[in-house]
Amino acid sequence: MRRRQFITILGGAVAAVPLAARAQQPAVPVIGFLNLTSPDHDQGRARAFLQGLGEAGYVEGKNVLVEYCWAGGQHERLQALAADLASRHVNVIAAASDGAALAAKSATTTIPIVFAGGNDPVKLGLVASLNRPGANLTGVVNLNIQLNAKRLELLHELAPEAKVIALLVNPTNPSAETISRELEAAVLKLGLKPQIIHASTETEIDMVFENLQSIQAGALVIGSDVFFITRSGQLAALAVGHAMPAVSQAREFAAAGGLISYGTDISDQYRLVGGYVGQILNGKTPNDLPVQQATKIELVINLKTAKMLGLTVPLPLLGRADEVIE
Repeated sequence: MRRRQFITILGGAVAAVPLAARAQQPAVPVIGFLNLTSPDHDQGRARAFLQGLGEAGYVEGKNVLVEYCWAGGQHERLQALAADLASRHVNVIAAASDGAALAAKSATTTIPIVFAGGNDPVKLGLVASLNRPGANLTGVVNLNIQLNAKRLELLHELAPEAKVIALLVNPTNPSAETISRELEAAVLKLGLKPQIIHASTETEIDMVFENLQSIQAGALVIGSDVFFITRSGQLAALAVGHAMPAVSQAREFAAAGGLISYGTDISDQYRLVGGYVGQILNGKTPNDLPVQQATKIELVINLKTAKMLGLTVPLPLLGRADEVIE
């Protein structure tokens, strides 16, 4: 054998070794992150998700990959995005809303799904029970819908002169009827008059505030909804511009100038979802992981806005606040 031919054969054999070794290495797992909103509105919570994933031993780009699928606030896009993730056989789908969870559930019966929910997952048909979810889904739910009545009480405490309470509900929310019914009952219990108003787009939100005067609304409760969370800045600006006392579940609302926020720390919920996804990558099944409840709740009062509206914040309420913006 000629020396040059031998070197060529030897070189080919050496080059083939790392290729063979790479072929024997396990593939890096891929997570599908299905989100109703957009990176601009939900990047902070995506970071919280990665934090929880890191606590379980997984670092994006190092030993796990994340495929981000953003619906841009368009509910109708979730189904196609979920189907695409299922067709690519990702290892786990993290569904960052009830709508995303329902879309993922209809797209696959085999890929594990971990959801961040705001409604009762049993009533929605996502899981069989909270302790033994069954099938391929589990997740972390927040308390925000249960807190709607408490938000109303806090708003009434701040704006006791308001007799007509506008209740903003997103009609595309899977639990819109439940939210409306429970909010109406809470308003009537206080001896006040409820007015349900609907919005599911930015334009409709603008129209809602244009019509508040015509219904003689004295205060506004923003119902629990992912879409409203992502439009906290718009809602706060409109509430201030129309001198409307308002309450939201989202801390971002009060931070942007809204009067008050009271709700679950959603970043903490996303962190818990990341932890569950990590446990599944480590060998757990959804049925091994009971549905969790994110229980960290924040009360934020914008004292500057209260003064602008001519409202006096009771000292006991100030004392209960986790944060006061002055």
